[in-house]
Amino acid sequence: MKSLAPFIVMIAILIALSVIIVVITNYNLKKKILNKENMDDKMFVILNNLTGFNSEMLKWGIILLFGGIGLIVLEFIPHDENTPLPYGVMAVFVALGFLTYYFLMKNQKK
Repeated sequence: MKSLAPFIVMIAILIALSVIIVVITNYNLKKKILNKENMDDKMFVILNNLTGFNSEMLKWGIILLFGGIGLIVLEFIPHDENTPLPYGVMAVFVALGFLTYYFLMKNQKK
């Protein structure tokens, strides 16, 4: 498990870096669109699509939260090294995260 930690850290850094790049490029694109003199309907559609990034952040935040709770629960459940129990527990908690996000978005649209 200790040799897996640097790999997970590198993935987390790459994900954070990609999120920062997406936020910066979306900001620059919005700024260019809003500074144009003649705006048509296509530009409003692009602006509406760019502002949907907040729900994506909520989704990944909820999934990571439930994944972290799953890891905490695994610390307190006794299990052998060769059992598939940790995979099942993590799958259940990540699925609960996805379901929580789905029901939040479903209730928000009403």
